[in-house]
Amino acid sequence: MQLSDIAEAIVDCEHKTAPKGDGFAYSVGTKAMKGGRLVLDAAKPVSEETYVGWTRRTRPKPGDLILAREAPVGDVIRVPEHPHLCLGQRTVLIRPDAKMVNPRFLHYWLLGPDAQGVMRAQTGGATVGHLNVGDIRKLNVTPMPVDADHQANVAEVLGSIDDLIENNRRRIELLEETARAIYREWFVNYRYPGHEDVPMVDSALGLIPDGWEVQPLAAIATVNGSSRKPGGDEVFRYLDISALSERHIGELEAIGGSSAPGRARRVVSPGDTVWATVRPNRRAHALLVAPDSDWIASTGLAVLTPSTVSPDFLFETSSATAFSDWLVGRATGSAYPAVRAKDFEEAPIVVPDVAVDAAFADKVSPMHDLSWRLRNECSRLAALRDLLLPKLVTGQIDISTLDLDALVARQVA
Repeated sequence: MQLSDIAEAIVDCEHKTAPKGDGFAYSVGTKAMKGGRLVLDAAKPVSEETYVGWTRRTRPKPGDLILAREAPVGDVIRVPEHPHLCLGQRTVLIRPDAKMVNPRFLHYWLLGPDAQGVMRAQTGGATVGHLNVGDIRKLNVTPMPVDADHQANVAEVLGSIDDLIENNRRRIELLEETARAIYREWFVNYRYPGHEDVPMVDSALGLIPDGWEVQPLAAIATVNGSSRKPGGDEVFRYLDISALSERHIGELEAIGGSSAPGRARRVVSPGDTVWATVRPNRRAHALLVAPDSDWIASTGLAVLTPSTVSPDFLFETSSATAFSDWLVGRATGSAYPAVRAKDFEEAPIVVPDVAVDAAFADKVSPMHDLSWRLRNECSRLAALRDLLLPKLVTGQIDISTLDLDALVARQVA
């Protein structure tokens, strides 16, 4: 059997780059696919017009699969209920035939060792593999277990883990949007508790509440305040720009000092905000809430440590558009625009009085803490799913003996 025998449609992408738009939909390229999961932060927002044009042959619907056919070959994601997606370059849409195969099981089987081995063989083991649409249609699916009950059970087990991850991600989005909304209401619109009794006064940044001040960031935080070179026998987590996304930090591996790159110098502590100094228009930054060991960041990152304000205020104010725009305006270099520590230090900040900052931290800090814990839980659940997937899709584990609730509870404990 070939993949085309169990699919209603296999459709190639547009062979051109979608223009960036307002986020009505997202163009999913290979960078937005990681371990079978959609990384929406890495997908390109596009307009409705682009979405219509890029889906004129087939419009992706929930349950369809998107396969990366190059750079690298073989990653697969399921199209979610929301948001709207269209194909980015080097991808192919697969619409499973539900009469022939359990669609969710096919997703997991394509991520498993049999399908990945076939795809690697078809690319000839090349360093930069490539599959054309004809290769994908002819993909050998004969090794796939055909028992419908087995497929349904495997899809239910792995799907339940992915559903937990997705539920956590939705909670994270809600928490972070709520924190941002409170920040905007209090510190952009100046409608904080008790604002009715405080007059507005002139400042270098326009009208601000009486008693508040415009200060450079250096007055409320230190930039790269602590640096050291890890010792040869020291174990720590190394943070570089590849692990940094907007508002969060990805899973980091522990490494030893003897294998640390020379740029591993910045000391990072709980409550610090970490910013990428290269291409600040991408606004890659995150708040470090509770590390489980020593963290050292690359010198390509700026570490902001609050001194006279709460970590929550520092993070949200440095996440604001005004701060990002300031950095973009100071960036130098054409290919890789970058900013210096001095640019962070001189950024003008509207600093609230102590009472308002404390009230804001009381309200928002639990949201940041929970968001951090949920992200870590997502990482541990993803590791469990990735461990089980190859064994389940190939029948190495008897599902009837699997206590999934116990496994999940132990993994997230």
